[in-house]
Amino acid sequence: MQFDPPLVPARLVSRYKRFLFDAILEDGTAITGSCPNTGSMRGLTAPGSRIFLSEHDSPSRKYRHMLEMVEADDTLVGINTGLPNRLAEEAIAGGLIPELAGYTTLKREQRYGQNSRIDLLLLDEMLPPAYVEVKNVHYRRHPGLAEFPDSVTSRGAKHLDELAEMVATGHRAAMLYVIQRGDCARLRICEELDPAYDAAFRRARARGVEAYAVSCAVSPQGIRPDRPIPIDEDGPAG
Repeated sequence: MQFDPPLVPARLVSRYKRFLFDAILEDGTAITGSCPNTGSMRGLTAPGSRIFLSEHDSPSRKYRHMLEMVEADDTLVGINTGLPNRLAEEAIAGGLIPELAGYTTLKREQRYGQNSRIDLLLLDEMLPPAYVEVKNVHYRRHPGLAEFPDSVTSRGAKHLDELAEMVATGHRAAMLYVIQRGDCARLRICEELDPAYDAAFRRARARGVEAYAVSCAVSPQGIRPDRPIPIDEDGPAG
């Protein structure tokens, strides 16, 4: 996916109330914008960080600027949690996940489980339905290693158990972790920050839920799924 119009560079002053940030544009203008990520954004909120913003002219929007990327660990990191589903679709359509290839129909946000919606539902007359839950990943503590989650996510654990139930009824179910940074060669579940999610992940894998991870190439011009990377399911961090 490409950014049109191009992103605007700035320096982060602070991110607060989960939905807002203050920044200084290159011409010295101080602005307040919206943050499309309500998570902890651990490691990505240091004051003075170089950031990139999208601009929106709609009169219905309160803030003209929206945070899209943060420069951290000498790389650009996409933070917009509204993009991973689109990137997941691109990854599947582009053949980056051969295990999910061959489906002729893709549906978005379909109801399933206990009052939940699946991000992507893949359908084909010759294949079992595949329920795909997409998660955004941007956390990195150790070189080359992406980690999820970066804070407690009880909702994420619930989704894993619901995916396992879909497998029990004869369907396919998969977790797809979209890593919006290009400096990671593998992914692990961060047990230290959310042991309940780690336990749910292990339960789901034991019950037949598939798991895949895709790294993205990130630039001010756009973000694109770049390559599949392995998931460390047993090894320690580092």
